[in-house]
Amino acid sequence: IEAYKTARKAGMSGREIEAAALTQAAMMLTECQKNWDAPGREAVLHEVLKFNQVLWSIFQAELAEKDNPLPKELKEDILSLSAFVDKRIFDIMAFPAPEKLTTIININMSLAFGLRGEP
Repeated sequence: IEAYKTARKAGMSGREIEAAALTQAAMMLTECQKNWDAPGREAVLHEVLKFNQVLWSIFQAELAEKDNPLPKELKEDILSLSAFVDKRIFDIMAFPAPEKLTTIININMSLAFGLRGEP
């Protein structure tokens, strides 16, 4: 939340902030995946998954707001995607495996590209 406030003060749009947060989350997951056998990986993985979970929870809360301007179908699609991400995060917490991070990394990056208007 503090990062959102700081970014807003820096003049970033909501979409830019969301894209930056998703990119940061994907990069954190990628780093954890690359260093899977490093000492302390369990703690790092927990923090990275927690960051992703909080980020997606913020999206869920924003989408649930009555004054959210997105079309209903798009909101429903993103909420469905967020439910999938939640399930994947819980699966990784219960049964950690580096290859399981790839799906969340790809989703985060794809959504970040879409928010930036990139192909």
